[in-house]
Amino acid sequence: MIYDCAIVGGGIAGTQAAVQLGRYRHSVVVIDAADGRSTMCRKYHNLLGFPDGIGGPELRAIGRKQAERLGVQYIRGRATAARQEDDGFLVTVGDLAEVRARRLLIATGVKDRLPDFPALMPCLGISVFVCPDCDGYEVADRRTLVLGAGEAGLSMALELTHWTHNIVYINHEMKPVSVDKLAGLIEQGIAYIEQPIRELLTEDDRLKGVLLADGSVMAGDRAFVAFGGNDVRSSLAGQLGAKLAGNRHIVVDPRTKMTSVRHVWAAGDVTLHSEQAAVAMGDGNQAAIWMHKSLIGHVNWSKAGTLS
Repeated sequence: MIYDCAIVGGGIAGTQAAVQLGRYRHSVVVIDAADGRSTMCRKYHNLLGFPDGIGGPELRAIGRKQAERLGVQYIRGRATAARQEDDGFLVTVGDLAEVRARRLLIATGVKDRLPDFPALMPCLGISVFVCPDCDGYEVADRRTLVLGAGEAGLSMALELTHWTHNIVYINHEMKPVSVDKLAGLIEQGIAYIEQPIRELLTEDDRLKGVLLADGSVMAGDRAFVAFGGNDVRSSLAGQLGAKLAGNRHIVVDPRTKMTSVRHVWAAGDVTLHSEQAAVAMGDGNQAAIWMHKSLIGHVNWSKAGTLS
């Protein structure tokens, strides 16, 4: 079987695209490894219509059910390779399975580099956060710990001063920071600690503080993590020859979301955009619209806007 559309990634962007393409009555398959950001975030706080927030797993489940009602199929697995064929694309899933499709959407996202603390995952989106644009508001006027590495953590601490100045930056990996930037941190009244964290102190999903390597406890009921070195999952696009930015994000046409490879689209955090759930939804929907237009032949690419 050859599908009209294959979507690699069942997160926010991929699922939104699947819903839209299902409503166009195209045959659609979503290949989902189910280990992206949306599987870990316990609460999105800044989405229209959810004033009390909604969890990533819950939103994914609702979206998948909506897509499946429209005939969209899901395959659990990791897409490991992709290549062009005469009639479209072949995507390898795991070691053996293969999926063929006329159009391809890459919505593989970004994998955050997070410390290996068992208590961290239950707190993500509740009392420990990753994105200041999403959740800086959640620490407004509160004591906030920044758990990070080198200048990635330092930059996070400085960015959070928009909401609070009661900040402690703990350089867990003890990576170097410039003297000038460290001086700027101190000028902002941010405390700086350079030693490893032994463990997070929590009650269920609520942070209470951290136990440091020297045995001391640093109290705090809110934290941000910032370790840098996130994994941009753009390898499939690279295999197909799509244009990548210097930071490995996939470059897409701002209007159509198509990559530099004809009939390959990308949406969500794997592209160059603000890494927000709402933006990912918009990306997925926009990509789906243009995938549909290409399938029914209603596109003048010279006017639609494409990457060269």
